[in-house]
Amino acid sequence: QVQLVESGGGLVQAGGPLRLSCAASGRTSSKYAMGWFRQAPGKEREFVDAISWNGGSIDYGDSVKGRFTISRDSGKNTVFLQMTSLKPEDSAVYYCASSIGYSSDRSGNYKYWGQGTQVTVPS
Repeated sequence: QVQLVESGGGLVQAGGPLRLSCAASGRTSSKYAMGWFRQAPGKEREFVDAISWNGGSIDYGDSVKGRFTISRDSGKNTVFLQMTSLKPEDSAVYYCASSIGYSSDRSGNYKYWGQGTQVTVPS
């Protein structure tokens, strides 16, 4: 079992930055890939980005390329999502997830999910 806890969400003005963290606990000795997804009210869950267990593979969703950066500190079992140039359309609940093996945007392959953290960018 792996437990994931997101933090860092909040209210931020358009154009501003925000950094989310996702701390993993439990069976973190396995080589888990990590991903971020988001879901806004009334919309389907959307892939944000993903990173392999060693950081060698990274993918970004089209809507966040050039603005968001995913990274991980394997020693602390934590993955980060640095968001810049935030837009109102980035408002959503952000979830981190983990998978054995790199899954990129294939949400069905992620086994463990966090509870999510709200990001709000007022228009």
